[in-house]
Parts: sequence; C-alpha cells; structure tokens
Amino acid sequence: MRSFDASALRRAQWRVLLWTSFCYLFYYVGRQNFGWAIAGMKEDLHLTNTQIGWISGTALLCYGLGQIVSGHLGDRFGGRRMVTLGAILSCFFNWVTSFAQGFWTLMIPWWVNNGVQSLGFAPASRLITNWWGPRERGKAFGIFNFAAGFSSVLAFTLSILVLRSLSWVWVFRLPVLLMPIAALAFFCLVRDRPEAMGFTTPGGGPDGAADARRDGRQVSPVERSRQVLGNRRFVIASLGFGFDNWARLGLLVWVPVHFLGVGGKEEPASVWITLSLPVGMALGALAAGYLADRFFHGDHPRLSALFLTLASMAMLTLFLVPRGGRGFWIALLFLAGFFVFGPAASFSALCAELLDLRVMGTGIGFMNAVGYGTAALGDLVIGVVLDATGRTESIFLVTATVCLLGALCSLSVRR
Repeated sequence: MRSFDASALRRAQWRVLLWTSFCYLFYYVGRQNFGWAIAGMKEDLHLTNTQIGWISGTALLCYGLGQIVSGHLGDRFGGRRMVTLGAILSCFFNWVTSFAQGFWTLMIPWWVNNGVQSLGFAPASRLITNWWGPRERGKAFGIFNFAAGFSSVLAFTLSILVLRSLSWVWVFRLPVLLMPIAALAFFCLVRDRPEAMGFTTPGGGPDGAADARRDGRQVSPVERSRQVLGNRRFVIASLGFGFDNWARLGLLVWVPVHFLGVGGKEEPASVWITLSLPVGMALGALAAGYLADRFFHGDHPRLSALFLTLASMAMLTLFLVPRGGRGFWIALLFLAGFFVFGPAASFSALCAELLDLRVMGTGIGFMNAVGYGTAALGDLVIGVVLDATGRTESIFLVTATVCLLGALCSLSVRR
C-alpha cells in the first residue's frame, strides 16, 4: 500500500465513477431498443399487444431474478468482471433475437438477453459504493443514474435513426455493437476497490467519515440473504422501487408504440418528441442526486415521495389531455421522465444506508429483483389494458396510479 494521498485518491475516485458511468451509458441500447421494434414485430411476426406484453414482462422478470444472482456475484467476484461480461453477452443475444420467426423464437433469446443484462447494475453499484463515502453517495449515484438515464436517450436516438432506413431487425444489430467496446475500456481502466490501486481509505470513504459497517470479515450467501430479507424498511423501499420501475419502464417500452400509432408512420418527425422522455429521466437522476445531498440532507424517502407524486400528476395530465400539440407533449413527457427517474439515485443510496456494506451488492440485487419483477407484471397489465381499451393513452393512467403507490411506500420507509 502506498501512503495516503488525498488528491491522488480523489482523481482515482472520479476516474472510476466516470468510466463506470460511461460503460453503463451504452448498456440500455441492448434492452430499451425493444419498444422501437414492437410495431415491426407485430406486423411481421403477427403478434398481439398481449403477446408483446408477455414477452417484455417475462423478460423483465428474468432481468429481476438475474439481479439476485448478479448481486451475489458482484459481492463475490467484483463489479469489473461482471459488468464487462454482461455487455459482451448482451450484444451477442441481441443479434440472436433479431433472427426471430415467431413468438417463442423471439421470447427465449430476449429472456436470456435480459438475464445477462442484469450483470450490470448491482455489481456496478457495489463498485461505486466501494469508492465513495456516505456523505457523497447521493452525488455519485446521481451521476451514475444520469448515465443510465442518458443511455435511454441513446437507445431511443439510435433506434429512431435505424428505423428511418432499415427494418426492425437492425434495431437489435447495429446500436449494440457499442456495448463491448465501452465495456472493454471500462475493464482496462477501472478497479473494484481503492486497495487494488494501492490506496488506503481512512474511515472507509473519501469524506473521512468512519463507516463502522465495513470490515474484512466475509459474509456467507445465507447470512447476506438473511440480513437483506430481515430488514423491514429495506423490503418496503424495494417495493417502492418496484412501483417506480413499473412506471419508468412502462413508459420507455410503450410510449414509442403510442407515438408510432398516432402519427409516427404518417409523420415520422413526430417520433422525435419521445426523446424528451429519456432526456427528462437523465436530468432528473442528476438533479435528484444533488438535491438529496444539498437540500434534503440525505432524506431519500422524502425526496422519492415528492418526485413520484409529481410524476403521477404529469402522467395523469397526459391521459386526460391526450391530443395536445408538440410543445405540450415535449413538456409533459420531459416532466414525467424527470420525476419518475429522479428517485433512482435515492433508492440506490438507501441500500447503503439501510444495510451492512458487505451485503450491498446482494441488497441492490434484491431491490432490483423486486423492481423488475413488479415491472414485469406491469408490462403484462399494460398490454392487456391496451388490447381491452384500444386506447394507447391508457399507458399514462396505469403509470400514474403506480407512481402514487411508490410514493406511499417511500413515506412508509421514512416513518
């Protein structure tokens, strides 16, 4: 170990955070491209909205269950290996998905793709926690979730550009080529812990605050699971994240369907309006991370409850006034994205605050399993509702309702 050098450690912290965020910036091009392929898949493969809901929903369930496994793997092997492996495998299974000829040949590779995609978030979050202390985790996770949000912008933009001249299959083939490139750069430049780069971290973090929950004793998988499942506040927070995720992913998957159905084919320029949704998400994650540390003084449940309530109001307005002009759509989609994804950094930070840091990866894995399991149910519900009502505006009523449920869970955690 080299002697402690605060400035050198600080540079290393930022390098790790920024390169981890850069890698995750490309992760969602391998998962959130699905919504843009739905219109073409329904036509070419003769699928209904309910069948699409089953495919998307069960794939999210695979993603959520994979989070439990990836959380343990991140605690055991480190985020650096897991994140890189997930990106490379996701690129491969996107290509396999593009050759689908029907319901099952589409669903099975998409299941596997979502499973390997789960190797990204929990291990990366554990890696960030290793490098950043309690007083700055809101900011650190805000930057990381900003990259995750902007990854949705990238996924939307690249998918729109591909569909301007190519068929839906190329949505699964071209954008994903960026994933292994970013992952290999991340693998070469990042290490899992400060000690791996020769640093000692007094007090367990850059702010010098002692973290009594971090020590060298290894925790068994059974003990990690017991600590996570036995923490009532953490389980409620995970359910709140589930409702938030239902709303967020419901919008990302089904809003492209809504716009392609209300004029996107006749007026292709209108689909660019949808970019305001992921742009709002990216900026919401960044702003919420700053606000949580600066103005809410680490009261993450209060911030989450406020943001989810405001998100619900924006979505309810979209449902009640479905035929506004472009400026109306851009503003409300931006606000819906801003407030629905803003709490993501707070939910990640709650893992570090409510759990022993040695089980951080397992905790985030469990929270994501609940989050994506709930979102899986949500995709199926939205698909059934759309087939039953014949109105794509129903997306916004469903997501507004679950945002309020997420806000109630956040208030319960706070009390």
